Amino acid sequence: MKIFVALICSLGLVSVAYSAQPEENKPQKKKQAPTAQHAPQPTTGHVTGAGAGPKKTSMGAYEGKKGQTSMGASQGQKGKKGQTPMEASQGQKAKKGQTPKEASQVQTGKAAKGGKVTGPGKAGEAATATTTGKTAAAGTAKAGKPLKAQKFNLPKQPNTAKAPPVKFQPNKHIEGSQNWQGQQYTVFRNYKSEWHDQNWWHSHHSNIVFVFGAPYYWNAGYWFPAWGYNPNAYYAWDGPIYGYNHLPPDQVIANAQAALQQQGYYQGEVDGLLGPLTRDAIANYQRDHGLYTTSTIDQPTLRSLGMA
Repeated sequence: MKIFVALICSLGLVSVAYSAQPEENKPQKKKQAPTAQHAPQPTTGHVTGAGAGPKKTSMGAYEGKKGQTSMGASQGQKGKKGQTPMEASQGQKAKKGQTPKEASQVQTGKAAKGGKVTGPGKAGEAATATTTGKTAAAGTAKAGKPLKAQKFNLPKQPNTAKAPPVKFQPNKHIEGSQNWQGQQYTVFRNYKSEWHDQNWWHSHHSNIVFVFGAPYYWNAGYWFPAWGYNPNAYYAWDGPIYGYNHLPPDQVIANAQAALQQQGYYQGEVDGLLGPLTRDAIANYQRDHGLYTTSTIDQPTLRSLGMA
């Protein structure tokens, strides 16, 4: 009987102990619950009171990087460390050491090599063309390097194959001379070919020279063909020739030919004849140097060559 009672008591104690275990676990669960509620709080934004500094929301924590605002994070995802949002947006392709302004200029193609802006058409060329036109209109040209006058040993007979003779045309005027402005071209505007005998020429002009058997008279600083003085006289050109350094017409022409040879405009022989090759060389030189295209020897052209 005592043994039976002891077993019943033992079973009772075991059941009491087993039922007491859930009661002990319940307070533990209640203590853990408040900890789980505060878990989502960010580690960088502790709130200590009403006057606490700004904290990041979960959206701000997702978009913003360290040291960036949410705006900076959205604009400067490709920005380098230490750049402001503006620098990040403007300087995505900027090289190290460039300012945002330089980077933006490079991207838009505004900055050219050497800091110069180059566009369609060269300003330097337009300015030169304008200056050249004004120079021609004024009838002046910049003098070249001074050249000493030479006396050439010229042939006594002209080469008519290279310089065919021109025919006399009564009252002929220099073509295009009406458009040549300036006192240096007055002699060309006023020129007209005349036919007179020897007596007339001598009575009107005291200075007459002969070149290749043809007479030339001196007037107003130029040599002119004296048509009719010798009816069979040979002339390679009908018009004025500037009287350079008191030289006769053939020596003036020869010096001009030599000067044009040095500059690569004349490839022919220095023969003292104002033939087609020489006139073409003079015309090309005049065009390149902003002078009126007279195709003959005038004062502005010789001055430009450094001869007068």
